[in-house]
Amino acid sequence: MVERQTAQFLIRRFREVGIRPVTKRGQNFLIDLNLVALIAETANLGPNDVVLEVGTGTGSLTALMAPHVADVVTVEIDRQLHELANQELVEFENISLLCQDVLKTKNQLHPVVLETLQEKLAVADGRQLKLVANLPYHVATPIISNLLNSDVLPAAMTVTIQKELGDRLVAGPSTKDYGSLSVWVQSQCDVQLVRTLPPSVFWPRPRVQSAIMHIQVDPEKRGLIPNITFFHSFVRSVFLHRRKYLRSVVVSAFKGQLDKPTVDGILEAEGLSLQVRAESLAVEQLLSLSEAVRQVVQEV
Repeated sequence: MVERQTAQFLIRRFREVGIRPVTKRGQNFLIDLNLVALIAETANLGPNDVVLEVGTGTGSLTALMAPHVADVVTVEIDRQLHELANQELVEFENISLLCQDVLKTKNQLHPVVLETLQEKLAVADGRQLKLVANLPYHVATPIISNLLNSDVLPAAMTVTIQKELGDRLVAGPSTKDYGSLSVWVQSQCDVQLVRTLPPSVFWPRPRVQSAIMHIQVDPEKRGLIPNITFFHSFVRSVFLHRRKYLRSVVVSAFKGQLDKPTVDGILEAEGLSLQVRAESLAVEQLLSLSEAVRQVVQEV
């Protein structure tokens, strides 16, 4: 099982079945066996866990996790890789292999994936979802973001992603990487950059650095957000034009519901300058402002 994650194995196996990695699908395989083990170790997997893996590949991480968890639901969009993984993982009875896109749209997980996860979680009380994956770069952001606003909230996410995205997840106010994703994730989770990975630990080698990130959902933090869906929309809206003053962005986002004097009143009540920009506000300030706006909008 361990052999299949080495570069030699992958090159030989791909030749045998006549396939090549598809760069546009983010098919960069982690070939450092110690790092594959580190991902599984960091995820802290247990017998009540249902794991979602996106990007099955040849099934090496899948096989490493399966003996320690209740179920693994693994999603692979590439039909040839899906068939290859199906052959390699045939001995496991607790792995569900889905051959499809994990996303229905950029803002929504695919219903088949959600239904499969719900089915596995409902098998026994106490089961919890964890995302553990070497995520394809181009779908990493929507997967992380959408899972936090879905019917299958994960307890934690342990993922390999582009280092640039990892920097955004941990960024603080008034920095170049701070944005809507930073606020959205940090408002509900504790985020840790576990390890920075050079291109050399992948085959084929990507052109950028990667990072193993551990994102632990904090129920207390999440409980402080009265309306998750509204907050998600609010945060994306106020960072849409990050260089504009917040008052103008909010007026534009809630056109027909809030006029400029009303927005000015909300900002003043929150103790914020009329010249403030969203990128300078801490997560707690944006949470408070979002709720203040929601309360006024509800009354309109």
